[in-house]
Amino acid sequence: MMTFLQQADAAAAAPEILLAVLAMVLLMLGVFSRREAYTTVASGAVIALVVAIATVIWGTGSGKVTAFGGSFIVDDFARLMKVLAMGGSAIAIILSGRFLGRVGMAKFEYPVIILLATTGMMMMISAGDLISLYMGLELQSLALYVVAAINRDDAKSSEAGLKYFVLGALSSGMLLYGASLVYGFTGSTQFTAIAATLGATGSNLGVLFGLVFIISGLAFKVSAVPFHMWTPDVYEGAPTPVTAFFAAAPKIAAMALFIRVLTGPFAPVVKDWQQIVVFVSLASMVLGAFAAIGQTNIKRLLAYSSIGHMGYALVGLAAGSDEGVQGVVIYMLIYLLTTVGVFACVLAMRRQGRAVESISDLAGLARTNKGLAFVFSMLMFSLAGIPPLAGFFGKLFVFMAAVKAGLWALAIIGVIASVVGAYYYLRIVKTIYFDEPAAAFDDMDGEVKTIAYASGIFSLAFVVIAQPLLSLATAAAMSLH
Repeated sequence: MMTFLQQADAAAAAPEILLAVLAMVLLMLGVFSRREAYTTVASGAVIALVVAIATVIWGTGSGKVTAFGGSFIVDDFARLMKVLAMGGSAIAIILSGRFLGRVGMAKFEYPVIILLATTGMMMMISAGDLISLYMGLELQSLALYVVAAINRDDAKSSEAGLKYFVLGALSSGMLLYGASLVYGFTGSTQFTAIAATLGATGSNLGVLFGLVFIISGLAFKVSAVPFHMWTPDVYEGAPTPVTAFFAAAPKIAAMALFIRVLTGPFAPVVKDWQQIVVFVSLASMVLGAFAAIGQTNIKRLLAYSSIGHMGYALVGLAAGSDEGVQGVVIYMLIYLLTTVGVFACVLAMRRQGRAVESISDLAGLARTNKGLAFVFSMLMFSLAGIPPLAGFFGKLFVFMAAVKAGLWALAIIGVIASVVGAYYYLRIVKTIYFDEPAAAFDDMDGEVKTIAYASGIFSLAFVVIAQPLLSLATAAAMSLH
């Protein structure tokens, strides 16, 4: 019987085990290679992620599976979010290759660290226990601290890594303190046992304090207000492919963990956490809308845009319903596929081999590179929520869930913030199409061009392919029960 349990546990965690083992193999390959091994290791990392995605889809069974005594959960929600997180990581590695080569940073450790961070993300998404939650979170975070400061010779990159490390350590401490309070007042770290205890006894002051600290730690990971302060500096200071990685995969994993924690162990006290999430959502949407207006650096602007988008996603979570979770899942899917396209466009901003990051550098792009100008503009319209592009439907679903839950004020303020935020997206489009042209950019790298154009096509064609994606999101939301 024991052997069977161990085999079942290993099968449930097969993608994580596979990714961790392959990361170690690639690390050894890089260490013992007699020549520069970045290309080989990076290719191997992408293949490892593709194999892990296939294992998640076809190798973890069907329905809900619990492993390791209930501390690890595999359900349709976990499967979908893991595929999105690993897809985001794979795209980040693909985007990184030639950029890192040009700036002399093509070190084999980079893709290995991304694989380890992704392993942590997958553990976070499947967490069924406060201890496994923290282990996954720290595995992800420690790897991300290194990635943020990977360009050691650049002062901005080092500063970004140090800020992220200090603030990340603070948030981890807050989350761990909150988890210890919840354990102390419920007598368990298991999500199912916590839910049963809270369902029987209701909340008390100790659990509420613990809940606030846990939400604070998770809010840092999704860069939601008031724990957003690291985001603009890290986005600007880190190399652009690293910023693309930060903006995509870790946000998927952190939002998935947010959903699992609040709709799982704390589902019986939804009224207690709902008002906290409403405040965090409102503050993130408003700050994201107004703080980005004065930005001149495209990466800082996208940082504030990301804060705003996490606020919109949290609108769905605040609804506390299956429709809300479905809205968050579809929002994060759209956000991921749009964001990687935007950062591919930012990577295309090069003159004479040197990366440029000012919004003014996009002046007159429509007259020097019509294809890039059109894709960049479509992605900006999508982020702004202009119909019939993908971003519009993401916001529509979360706002509809909020209205159904009676959160009219949250939905109305969200729409207003979306209108204000549209200003700085449209300003970029105006710069691209109506300003006097600046010097032309260098030719786009093939993989960057492919990802940018594919993202633009997704934003345009979402209305056609929406139904199967909505079905996936619905199945993921229902599997949480």
